[in-house]
Amino acid sequence: MTNLQRQILHGTASLGKPKLESARARLSDLNPYVHIETYETALTSENALELFRDYDVIVDGTDNFPTRYLVNDASVFLDKPNVYGSIFRFEGQASVFWAAEGPCYRCLYPEPPPPGLVPSCAEGGVLGILPGIIGVIQATETVKLILGAGTSLVGRLLLFDALRMSFRELKLKKNPDCPVCGPNRTIHELIDYQQFCGITPHVAEPGEAEFEIAPADLKSRLDRGDRLVIVDVREPHEYEINHIRGSRLIPLGQVPERMHELSSADEIILHCKAGLRSAKALAILRQAGFSRLKNLTGGIDRWAQEIDPTLPRY
Repeated sequence: MTNLQRQILHGTASLGKPKLESARARLSDLNPYVHIETYETALTSENALELFRDYDVIVDGTDNFPTRYLVNDASVFLDKPNVYGSIFRFEGQASVFWAAEGPCYRCLYPEPPPPGLVPSCAEGGVLGILPGIIGVIQATETVKLILGAGTSLVGRLLLFDALRMSFRELKLKKNPDCPVCGPNRTIHELIDYQQFCGITPHVAEPGEAEFEIAPADLKSRLDRGDRLVIVDVREPHEYEINHIRGSRLIPLGQVPERMHELSSADEIILHCKAGLRSAKALAILRQAGFSRLKNLTGGIDRWAQEIDPTLPRY
């Protein structure tokens, strides 16, 4: 493929036609061998496969969860590397998700966080130069993939903290139970990603709050010596990244067949990364007759922010 192979950059349609034309002209002036092709349309489940098909590298510069999952799934189905970047406040992260060589985005984030848990950049703010730093990392990974040079970020998540001016790295493993890239995948076509991410805010059912516990309250009870059973319903590779001391791992998919390992006489605290999967586990256990249950609000991610900052976040 000519022009150092073509790439598609997402998230540019919001610039509008005049700015897109201006950007294209400036890039052409800098390098006449670069060909820029723009698409003035929203990326959807109906057009993603068609738009991606002729390109070799997908660079994800989006800022919302439905599009990230859409980009990931379309990349997996077409066997394309997905150069990922994300920013928030003073932190950023980057990786290359490529199912043929390693994990995909869903291997790291099986499910999106509950709606409203993660504030937007407009609400939470972002350091203005941070997109440039993460963007340059994405561009570097893209060029390496095009040239077939160096060691890519496949299987690694690079974390950047601008306040500390520090980089650290987490190793990522392919999830054998991934519904998109696993050997027994359950998703074979692009889905409704707005619905999957639960864009409509969740309305708590009457009495639901009594089954929730905040990180600070859990910490106080642990310090007090209360007898609690903490059950982590994430996947094994997530548990390896971080976990609450003394917790036991029972992945969500195994809860129905392993609930006999738990006692309904115990008070059980369930948690996952952000609270969504553990809420599902709580519903399963309630239906089976368990009543002394609590779901850790915000999951281990909020625990790491508020209680134990030494835990790595992902």
